[in-house]
Amino acid sequence: MLKNSKILAVSKREIKRLLTRPLYVFCMIVAPAFGYVFFTTLMENGLPVDLPVGVVDEDNTSVTRNIIRNLDAFQQTKIVEQYHNFAEAREAMQRGKIYAIYYIPQGTTKLALSSKQPTVSFYTSASYLIPASLEYRDMKMMSEYASGAIARATLYAKGFTEDQAMAMLQPIKMEMHAVNNPTLNYSIYLSNTLLPALLMLLIFQITIYSIYSELKEETSKEWLAIADNNIYKALFGKLLPHFFVWVLMGLFYLVWLYGYWNFPLNGGFLPMFILMILFVLVCQAFGVFLCGAVPSLRWALSLATLWGVLSFPISGFSFPQMAFPPALRALSYLFPLRYYFLIYVDQALNGISFGYTWFYYVCLAAFLALPLLVVGRLKTYLLEYHYQI
Repeated sequence: MLKNSKILAVSKREIKRLLTRPLYVFCMIVAPAFGYVFFTTLMENGLPVDLPVGVVDEDNTSVTRNIIRNLDAFQQTKIVEQYHNFAEAREAMQRGKIYAIYYIPQGTTKLALSSKQPTVSFYTSASYLIPASLEYRDMKMMSEYASGAIARATLYAKGFTEDQAMAMLQPIKMEMHAVNNPTLNYSIYLSNTLLPALLMLLIFQITIYSIYSELKEETSKEWLAIADNNIYKALFGKLLPHFFVWVLMGLFYLVWLYGYWNFPLNGGFLPMFILMILFVLVCQAFGVFLCGAVPSLRWALSLATLWGVLSFPISGFSFPQMAFPPALRALSYLFPLRYYFLIYVDQALNGISFGYTWFYYVCLAAFLALPLLVVGRLKTYLLEYHYQI
């Protein structure tokens, strides 16, 4: 009971600090809530639409004009201008006016109608990954459609029936069905990793700042004295109010995505809520670890920011982890967000039972042991070291 009273005393002291400092209120409540609303409403249409594309049509025939009209009819593509030559279109792309160029050289129609193979080119700007990939898909699809239409017209002219022509053009008919995200909504994919990453980064920063602020204000000895100089009780009491606030914000995130936006939740709400609680604990533990590993507020915050930002690409969020070099593939498992992403895919998106994903929960929970490696050094910092920026 006495032990609990010491922890509660530290927690009451920390609650006063949280309520009297606007920085905590902003970073723990306002910033994550704003991030949730901002990013989900930014991508509320699911996919970007009407992405600007430039066309260079040197052939200028009824066939090529029909190709351009059909390309403009695609949802993601909007033909904003036709340029006289490729140099003008390239300059427009370099200036950021268009994301892609569809180039039709002179003589394309003549070659196509004579059963030869004309070449059309399309260029995308790698500076804009998502628009470039979407435009590349549309332009490639349009080129294949145009090639098939011309070949079909040629077969009709030779006396083939529609069934015979289609059997030659497409011997095997393929159907594509996107599993668990049939509308190809990018927000479902991006928000479920981007928003936890934002929350993780804020937890890192606030955990480090709250501990090192004791050194900065020269109150670390007072803080430890309340906990009978027991670093475990001091840390537990300090981070307990933070934990409840972060879990509340995590619950708001889950309700916002799966309740309001109706994102896929095939495994049920409870597994994701348990994951969120564990994720908050792991992020706090990682913040404590950085405090003990780096005896400087500036360096600890910088390292936390670097680790958080690297979590985006290396967790498989923007590039498939299976395509990483072996060294980076192994390194990816040192990032908590990687396990959150794997569990989300299995539980929420695919609805796989807990029996197949328990190992990822265990791996994520293993991060909770990190503070044990540095807690002794951290106590020494708090009692003996002077504040360093």
